[in-house]
Amino acid sequence: MNTTRRLMTLAAVTLLAAPLWSGTAWAQGAPLKFGVGMFQPDREKNDATYRPLAQHLSARLGRTVELRTVDSWEGLAKSLANGETDIALMGPWGYVLANHFSDAQVVSTILYQGKPEYFAMIVTNPDSGLSSVQDLIGPKGKGRSFAFGDKGSTSGYLIPFHYFMQQGIDPEKHFARVVYTKHQAIETQVAAGQLDAGADYNRNRTAMIDQGLIQTERSKVIWQSAPLPNDAVAVSATLFKDKAFVKRVQDALLEVGPLLKSQPQLLPANYTGFVNTDNAFYKPIRDAGLATGKLTPKQ
Repeated sequence: MNTTRRLMTLAAVTLLAAPLWSGTAWAQGAPLKFGVGMFQPDREKNDATYRPLAQHLSARLGRTVELRTVDSWEGLAKSLANGETDIALMGPWGYVLANHFSDAQVVSTILYQGKPEYFAMIVTNPDSGLSSVQDLIGPKGKGRSFAFGDKGSTSGYLIPFHYFMQQGIDPEKHFARVVYTKHQAIETQVAAGQLDAGADYNRNRTAMIDQGLIQTERSKVIWQSAPLPNDAVAVSATLFKDKAFVKRVQDALLEVGPLLKSQPQLLPANYTGFVNTDNAFYKPIRDAGLATGKLTPKQ
């Protein structure tokens, strides 16, 4: 069953179950389940990185907030649909999927170096013989290996796939080997020459270089997208109905930026806070999903 069909099925189940949940556990102040995507190399580091943010939300909202790392963007979108997650910090494409199939709603966008945007990119290494993206999509690239992120990833899958489609390239036919893996693994394997090229995003590449996980001279950017909306803080359709509570979530997130001066552990390096946004901000991602056929227009 493909991603779209799985999410449609989960959405239907969620809509049937939502009234029971919203009328009992939510009203009684049950713990909030805060899902976070796998932004760090492993689950333990990811949990440690985002635990301070979960604790901040818990203090400001007066509710226990249970942090839960979900190791794929598709999985995080599904968890919002099936009630396993109430609030999620997730990639843009994962958010668009969760919105499309279960009416999850963005309430805030994370800021990176003061901006609510980032870039998808394609990387290779200097020994690959691929000097440009034209080489990759041309005869020099045919028969090579290429890595996407998981199919719920914006920069790792949707946006580069859309680019290939616009160039008349079917990756599964153009490349001899196509793999789907995590962003960190893509950068590591490309830098080591184990893959000819792969999709990533500027924030991850910068973080891996800063942490000494890859060397700048072994990771060459040969394509970069137009600016994309940054990761979303989304809430379930049920929680979004409580407008007063949503505002409290937004206010708590807006406090993070000023607090970073005294509590830098609240966010990873280079992240500078949050800004309130709404569903319209993610239109470029939705448009790419519709153009590639990964989304179908709502009737």
